[in-house]
This record gives sequence, C-alpha cells and structure tokens, in this order.
Amino acid sequence: MQLSRLPWLLTVLACFVTAALLVLSNYRGYAVVAVAVGLSAAINLF
Repeated sequence: MQLSRLPWLLTVLACFVTAALLVLSNYRGYAVVAVAVGLSAAINLF
C-alpha cells in the first residue's frame, strides 16, 4: 500500500465510525451523509 493512500483510508474509517455512532444516536439523516462522504473518499483508494 502506498503511503499516499493512508490518509484516505483513515478518512473512510473515520466516516464509517461516525456514521455508526450517529445511527446509534438515532441521527439517521446525518449518518447517511457520513456514509456518502466515506464512499466519496473511498474512490481515491482505487
């Protein structure tokens, strides 16, 4: 794995953890936004 992909991977992980916490707190709309941002960041991993 290239070192330049590490920040993107951390961003994706942070977004998915945030989304999970938001779902547990019943903020489903914001969780969907966090997942969308995570998926957008995941594009840079490929």
